[in-house]
Amino acid sequence: MSSPSPQKGLLAKADNTLPTMKYAIELQLLAAQVGFDWPDLDGVIAKIKEELDEVVAEIGLDDNHARQQDEMGDLLLACTNLARHLNVDPELALQSANQKFYQRFTAIEALASASNSTLSQQSPEQLNTLWLQAKEAE
Repeated sequence: MSSPSPQKGLLAKADNTLPTMKYAIELQLLAAQVGFDWPDLDGVIAKIKEELDEVVAEIGLDDNHARQQDEMGDLLLACTNLARHLNVDPELALQSANQKFYQRFTAIEALASASNSTLSQQSPEQLNTLWLQAKEAE
């Protein structure tokens, strides 16, 4: 006699073919249906800070890549949870941030070129100054 097949859990309803952040949102929404959710933003923000502290604790430790990746995943999941609570699409937010970074970086390249220089010739302080100039010019 064979044993009965295991019952599928609630999270098995999530579409794991979605882009990763959308899948994370779907998992969180399913869990929230049974009350597994933060009641307010304070809990979500505290969790992000906790996860960030765990990432920072792993920095500089030798042979720790797998642990760093695990902690970064937890931090990204917590950030995705904050996006969900704010009703922000994290995929769109990241796409927008990527575009903004691209535009600013392109602007600092142009600023350096206008002064007959390259970015690799700039000190970290000079790069930051150029970054701030590009940001102000938006």
